Amino acid sequence: MRILLVEDDEMIGLSLSDALRREAMVVDWVRDGNDAAEALAHAEHAIALIDLGLPGKSGFELIESARRVGNKIPVIVLTARDGINDRVSGLELGADDYLVKPFEVRELFARMRAVLRRHAGVAQSVFEAGALRLDLASHALSYHGATHILSAREFALMRSLIERPGTILSRAQLEERLYGWGEEVESNAVDVLIYSVRRKFDKDIIRNVRGAGWMVLKDTQ
Repeated sequence: MRILLVEDDEMIGLSLSDALRREAMVVDWVRDGNDAAEALAHAEHAIALIDLGLPGKSGFELIESARRVGNKIPVIVLTARDGINDRVSGLELGADDYLVKPFEVRELFARMRAVLRRHAGVAQSVFEAGALRLDLASHALSYHGATHILSAREFALMRSLIERPGTILSRAQLEERLYGWGEEVESNAVDVLIYSVRRKFDKDIIRNVRGAGWMVLKDTQ
């Protein structure tokens, strides 16, 4: 899962980036509101974590402009401002949740899962499609009676596919979701990941559509 972190405090940004990566997430960290606006407009992230007090555009401005153009990315505000007016303003502008610093990283992860569940229209931390069952908290994937804990990249791959069952994702689309800015991506990186997951389960767990990409099925077969 690819995360956009918008935080100008270097110590907090480094700490959060490390914590997110330990949870198998790809993190794109920007420190300036103008850079964040560019990222929101052109990159594809699963969720954005946005501080309010930023150089350039403020967090409020980022959220307002994103929602104005129809950008539906889930947003959690991370800020030291704990006044009720700030919280209400952030939520009314389109933020999905609001977390006041300092906070426990475990709470952030729980809130991220809750926001993503709401956007995906599911009630629990589990995505299902046909015979597939992916637990977001434990990274366990089950398929036709077999269960394995996935590596960080395998989990990111399967989450990308299972969130859109029946939809073909191209190599470029998968790379966009699996790798952050500045990461060198081998030409066969996606193929290696797919082979790894298939070896754990079965070749039919991920279907190849020649010349188009890969998908998982909506229904059990």
